[in-house]
Amino acid sequence: MLHPDRGFDPNPAVRDLARSLYQRVRNLPLVCPHGHVEPRLLAENAPFPDPAELIIIPDHYVCRMLYSQGIPLEKLGIARRDGQPAEADRRKIWQLFGEHFHLFRGTPTSAWLKHELEEVFGVAEPLNGRTAQRLYDQVAEKLARPEFRPRALFERFRIEVLCTTDAATDPLSHHQVIRQSGWKGRVLPTFRPDRVTDLLHPAWRTEIARLGELAGREIGSYPTFIAALESRRQFFRSMGATATDHGVFSPHTHELAPAEAESLFQRALSGQASESDAARFTAHMLMEMARLSCDDGLVMQLHPGSFRNHNRAIHEAFGPDQGGDIPVAAEFTRSLHELLNKYGNHPNFRLVLFTLDESTYSRELAPLAGHYPAVRLGPPWWFHDSIEGMRRFRRSVTETAGIYNTAGFNDDTRAFPSIPARHDLCRRVDASYLAGLVAEHVLDPSDAEEMILDLSYRLAKQTYRLG
Repeated sequence: MLHPDRGFDPNPAVRDLARSLYQRVRNLPLVCPHGHVEPRLLAENAPFPDPAELIIIPDHYVCRMLYSQGIPLEKLGIARRDGQPAEADRRKIWQLFGEHFHLFRGTPTSAWLKHELEEVFGVAEPLNGRTAQRLYDQVAEKLARPEFRPRALFERFRIEVLCTTDAATDPLSHHQVIRQSGWKGRVLPTFRPDRVTDLLHPAWRTEIARLGELAGREIGSYPTFIAALESRRQFFRSMGATATDHGVFSPHTHELAPAEAESLFQRALSGQASESDAARFTAHMLMEMARLSCDDGLVMQLHPGSFRNHNRAIHEAFGPDQGGDIPVAAEFTRSLHELLNKYGNHPNFRLVLFTLDESTYSRELAPLAGHYPAVRLGPPWWFHDSIEGMRRFRRSVTETAGIYNTAGFNDDTRAFPSIPARHDLCRRVDASYLAGLVAEHVLDPSDAEEMILDLSYRLAKQTYRLG
């Protein structure tokens, strides 16, 4: 199923160079500085339950495509909030998936899944309605073996470090279990405070109370809130964290006067915060998080530009993260002006910027990263983590920012067995891009050989301070 030259330029001169560059990095360890794999998997190290639970149900890329073609999420085994039944027969879910696998033709999901089935599980025939049950049995049989448990796969995938994404109120119990188990796999938390910095989050006041409990102080004012966040950041650092992560609608930043921040915080505590209040508070908290990163050295990641849970009916019935998040236009130059003027030249500050709005790559992001010492560009994220998305990214930013103001690669996935497929695809695309520059005599071959090592491995370690 997998062609050895997939992802390479079809021009023979470029393709041969791409092959050579790719061979230099294909077996390098994987550095995974940002993703959404549950640390529970590696703490418990229990067998994966079944192929549908592993490959279909947790993957919003899979579910959103099938839903877009009229397949109810209940039929994919997605649990409803109201307790109404969802399909529990995993074979039926897998059969439905196989019958509709053609929907993924030409998408990155297809590339990842084919790689996962063939390279990880040894499947040697295509998935469709006729083969679905046979392939289900093959994968299920493999999942029952000790060598297919999470920690064994972690080692087989050559993962050097895996960073999870964890709420500020997460006690990191699973990370502590991993540490105390004696296993040598390196799994680190990432501090994500969105639930306590978004005043309109449905669970905001509950999360604030939880934050206070974990920080050992009652939070009744803005200064005690900031002190609690500082305490939690220090705890995350003690557990190995090197980064924070912030998912915001807009990258707008603005520092409020202390009295105004206190006023907004008190309105939120009383349940009276407005949308305007929440937007202003988020802009202020981005400034605060940058300040704290200058102090404690945690790399700050910013993921703006998503209209979360756009499909209200799906959100109400099934909850968040069900494929209903849609990109919106973003503006960075003015939005980050205040933050970068205050912290962008600080030697201890690092800001990794992601976008869902590709129009900003060459117009705003590459020039910002090409100037401010603190700024790095995150790789193509979410809707653009594809062959064409990666190509567009390299072509848009390299001339202005070079590759050394970019952050290498991260897989940003919940689907644990897809991690090597995602890294492999990026290494192929980057090898092909560099081979094209060599063929055009823009790069010397020796420079391209160094650059592919940096893009595939070194840059992520350097950017996220994982050395």
